[in-house]
Amino acid sequence: MTTLPGTPFRLTQFAHGGGCACKIPPGELEEVLGALAAPPPAPSDTPLLVGLATGDDAAVVALPAPGGDSAQALVATADFFTPVVDDPYDWGRIAAANALSDVYAMGGRPVLAVNLLSWPRDVLPFDLAREVLRGGLDIATEAGCHVGGGHSVDDPEPKYGMAVTGLADPRRLLRNDAGRPGLPLSLTKPLGLGVLNNRHKATGERFEQAVATMVALNRDASAAALAAGASCATDVTGFGFLGHLHKLARASGVTAVVDTAAVPYLEGAREAVREGYVSGGTRRNLEWVAPFTDFGDTDADTRLLLADAQTSGGLLVAGEVPGAPVVGELVPRGPHSVVLR
Repeated sequence: MTTLPGTPFRLTQFAHGGGCACKIPPGELEEVLGALAAPPPAPSDTPLLVGLATGDDAAVVALPAPGGDSAQALVATADFFTPVVDDPYDWGRIAAANALSDVYAMGGRPVLAVNLLSWPRDVLPFDLAREVLRGGLDIATEAGCHVGGGHSVDDPEPKYGMAVTGLADPRRLLRNDAGRPGLPLSLTKPLGLGVLNNRHKATGERFEQAVATMVALNRDASAAALAAGASCATDVTGFGFLGHLHKLARASGVTAVVDTAAVPYLEGAREAVREGYVSGGTRRNLEWVAPFTDFGDTDADTRLLLADAQTSGGLLVAGEVPGAPVVGELVPRGPHSVVLR
């Protein structure tokens, strides 16, 4: 790890939270969404394949085809957040990779993105905003995704992200409700991003291993999951590994058994937990999943790491993904949605 050189602006100091740790707590969000009336039926030529019901990573609608059967599906998502690192270019890259990840988590490929930018223009120079946008453009270019403009507002707190549209094969989607007993669970990126980002915000220390992990696209992992025949996946972001796994198990009607010794972590993550660099978002995640989780004898630090609010984390796939560790398996539904061993 290195120490961030002196700079007149530390972007993380202009935000109350950082990255996906600033998401609305999952319990509160589900309470609000659960009170909404069911949407009206969609047009028959564009059926909604994935919507609000399972809390998946993106919405998916089937596109009409001349022959009657849909040959393609449209994937739509949006994601934005406050600064997770102080470097504006890195923040742009991380936010873009995180937004694109929702399309990859559905088994799609992103084709068009538009920027979402909030900026305190009387406080922070707009040159920094340009660097944020440049970072987002570079990651979208790497993904082969067009950036076609966007929307910006004057806001006391800086925020950046993208709304992304992608395409997928409707017969080969990755969904969080398609898990079944007997499938292994693979995790394509290590955990610990939240605690390292929180330490960065508090101390200014720069963690290159965290930045490299967050800017890495989930494109190859998605392609590998599809090639392996997987049909169930989600990405691990603000609700933590346990939160997203609980949602997957609940939607699929199964129980997920986790081998805690097999879960990978970034260098320095456990040290950051021991020293108290745990976000409020992580603690809320753990509180939310507690009623649905059999923790066994898992220690307190490991529980926090498993609930750590990730930003631009990896894919959690029901199936084996070459190069990714197997961290558990799905079994028939039991008293809990998640069991730690």
